[in-house]
Amino acid sequence: MNWNKYNESLVRRGEILLDFDVIDNWPIELEKMNKYKRGRKFVYPDSFIRSLGYMKAYFHLPYRQTEGVIREHASDTLPSIPDYSRICRRMNKLNIKICDDKSNTHDDNFVIAIDATGVKVTNRGEWIRHKWNVKRGYLKIHVAVDIKRKRILSLQVTSEEVHDGKVLPELIEDITIKQNKEIDMTIADGAYDNNNNFQILSFRGIKPAIKVRKNSICKKTNHYQRNKSVKMQKNNLQHWKDSVSYGKRWIVETVFSCIKRMFGEYVTAIRFENMIKEIMLKASLYNLFQSITVR
Repeated sequence: MNWNKYNESLVRRGEILLDFDVIDNWPIELEKMNKYKRGRKFVYPDSFIRSLGYMKAYFHLPYRQTEGVIREHASDTLPSIPDYSRICRRMNKLNIKICDDKSNTHDDNFVIAIDATGVKVTNRGEWIRHKWNVKRGYLKIHVAVDIKRKRILSLQVTSEEVHDGKVLPELIEDITIKQNKEIDMTIADGAYDNNNNFQILSFRGIKPAIKVRKNSICKKTNHYQRNKSVKMQKNNLQHWKDSVSYGKRWIVETVFSCIKRMFGEYVTAIRFENMIKEIMLKASLYNLFQSITVR
């Protein structure tokens, strides 16, 4: 690793958080946004609101403090300063794309890893939960990660009751159909072991690297890819892991760790749809950081 370049890439993350280059394209972007709009015109471009969202998420700022930072440091350069309520409304209406890579090129051995983690819906603390027997609750974040670039390609947010394995088809569809990318192999743990997932991956031409449950057996009703995985893992589990590079699944765990260390293990929004926006914004900023990181 070139430590000088890696260090510089970390320094450049600060430039992204306080980047006000959107001012240069302010009139052009507003003109496009207001071209076919009915009613009151937009006053602030989406790129500016998105920048405020990045800053709010990374520094853990409430909306009022976010307004104060802009008022203090950019009042001389911006045409006007939005108040906290407008920042909140516009931020929760943004069309956030966590992966803006439009390239349609197919890399050799394009492998993704899929997993899920939990994020608390409140930061009230453990004492209140034990004292008053309050159900803390959490959201589930399901992600598909490109293990080569360590970037999030697809993300779904569900309630805690949704099983991990049920979300795999949506993640695969988002990557293969909406983003038009070809996947060679998908790595996942035993939570994704079911016939439907093996069938969907086989239909898309994707090699499944899913660890089956310990009590799995070969059946005629099973998909042939699942029976094949059961035989290989029952015969020699370590050889199967080496053949599919199952150990690289740790990359998706690293992504979860990075996101929680940077942005915290909870969301500040109250409404479910706003929670989704907040998580998508954090994932988008994580991918933006990864795009400038030199390995």
